[in-house]
Amino acid sequence: MSSTTAPSTDPTDAPTDLPPHAARAAAGIALVLVAQLMLILDATVVNVALPHIDDDLGFGPASLSWVLNGYTLAFGGLLLLGGRLGDVFGRRRMFEAGLAVFTVASLVGGLAQSPGMLVGARAVQGIGAAMAAPGVLALLTTSAPDSAARNRALALFGAVSSGGMSIGLLLGGVLTDLGSWRWTLFINVPVGLVVLALTRRVLDETPRRPGRFDLLGAVSATGGAVAIVYSLISAPDHGWTSARTIGGLVLGAALIALLARTELRVEHPMLRPELLRNPRRVAGLASIALVVGGQLSMFFLAVQLIEGELGFGPLESGLAFLPLTLGIFAMSRVTPRLLGIVGPTRMIMTGAVGLATSFTLLSTLSATDSYWTGVFAAMLLNGVSAGLAFMPITVLVLSDVEPEHAGSASGLLQTFQQLGGAIGLAVIVSVYAAGSVPGEFLPGARAAFLTSAGFAAIAFVVGAWLHLHDRRGERARAERTGPVEVAAAA
Repeated sequence: MSSTTAPSTDPTDAPTDLPPHAARAAAGIALVLVAQLMLILDATVVNVALPHIDDDLGFGPASLSWVLNGYTLAFGGLLLLGGRLGDVFGRRRMFEAGLAVFTVASLVGGLAQSPGMLVGARAVQGIGAAMAAPGVLALLTTSAPDSAARNRALALFGAVSSGGMSIGLLLGGVLTDLGSWRWTLFINVPVGLVVLALTRRVLDETPRRPGRFDLLGAVSATGGAVAIVYSLISAPDHGWTSARTIGGLVLGAALIALLARTELRVEHPMLRPELLRNPRRVAGLASIALVVGGQLSMFFLAVQLIEGELGFGPLESGLAFLPLTLGIFAMSRVTPRLLGIVGPTRMIMTGAVGLATSFTLLSTLSATDSYWTGVFAAMLLNGVSAGLAFMPITVLVLSDVEPEHAGSASGLLQTFQQLGGAIGLAVIVSVYAAGSVPGEFLPGARAAFLTSAGFAAIAFVVGAWLHLHDRRGERARAERTGPVEVAAAA
């Protein structure tokens, strides 16, 4: 696309001025990204505060993880239903409704006086996030005035989605150190109110597509995820071969099978089967689940490492994650250009190798290592690698999606992100518990970090398979078109 210094009368030329309503479009993109950041960072903003929450409300060691998974399970399990609700009622309307639920639940969680009240509020937060989040990508793409702005918005979305978790740790540390763990939830209230006040001024409503709701699909998706995650978390206590563990995993698998059967039969499926017939999209979904699942070790185990082993306070712990955050956002500036040069599959493969290396470095930590000798380099490498992988994964999942299915596709992407994180955390916690030594943190942590490295290695394999699949497709197309081109030249 060429640029000129004077206006052109040729409509095919690139415009010299900003598109109409460009300022409003930019404000809309910024507002949606702020909301996305708030929804994502809430998955980790309480991590640094977990010891303080435990002291205040009296959680047990196992039940404390539900402060995290109560949110991510409700968020991930209901995202597909949230996407469908956005299709029917309008994505801006559901964005507003979900944000309102999320904001009220944040206030209730900050006021919680018991473990059950806090976990319940976190689950309701997840419900609100599931209502609001599927509209984020759709509103981003419809607000962008041109394709270049759309790519920049997607790069920022990837940076916010991946960097939001580490920002949550930093923000949680600041709020807990300067005030109380309750402010990690209270902070959402003013931000949510401001976003709600501005939404209708800068965002347009999307067309509605009426139809029935797939409630059976929503129940089976959420129930299956909860059963699997609960079984994995409780396996170290009850035994991997116990009836409770095996029964929970079987129940989860049965509910997921029911979900698949339901989506093939209902008139208006929550999960559109045609979205899963594209191998590039399936590879992207598998990659996001594996990458986020591995990243949860950074946001759960590394916090305990930095606070417990290195003796950092909440604020210092949050600042310790700054290299990871800066690495992610630095890469968001260059990934749109890299995408056009090297393609998404090479970026995913490179990012996966970097992530696996960073986790492996953390697994080699010893009791004599300091933050600078043992953690800093791994943090920085992890951030750069995550920033390299997230944007191309998003492009793979959302490319070639018809506008009417944009909400479903974005809901699918974030479902795999949230459930991948919840299941990944459950596996990591189980591996850590199985390898732990009473009174020592590092033995179990080493095995857990290596598990995260295994997740990243599998993501590399998925990227490599897709790269070979694309190359075979290119050669097949070349063989089909070659004779035609030769004949035309003759």
